[in-house]
Amino acid sequence: MDELTEVADAIADPVRREILVMLCHTPLTAGEIAAPFTISRPAVSRHLRVLRESGLVRDEQVGRHRRYSLVHSRLGHLARWLAQFDAQRSDWSQRLAALETEVHRTRRDRSRAEPTSTPCITHHSQEDTA
Repeated sequence: MDELTEVADAIADPVRREILVMLCHTPLTAGEIAAPFTISRPAVSRHLRVLRESGLVRDEQVGRHRRYSLVHSRLGHLARWLAQFDAQRSDWSQRLAALETEVHRTRRDRSRAEPTSTPCITHHSQEDTA
């Protein structure tokens, strides 16, 4: 399995994504990580194992506790892969903004070119034109 797939599989679960968000700010113990979740501590431990095996988190023994921290560099490959889609969206955003500007400019130019009074148009019947 390549790095991109391994990381994508690891973050596919919403609990693991939430754990990553929690670890983004500071290293935490397993108990601190498990506290806000309604799932069991063994379930949280399994999620931490998946994250550790994918290389997204590392653990360190600190006294009697194991402290988990985020490995930021491991997300880099996935972030670069995802960025290509954002760049395409951004490119379209710029194109659409330019189109909007051109539409407004064309409307403005047309409204300036219109005469202030419209000539009276009369319709002649067949009899008048004969």
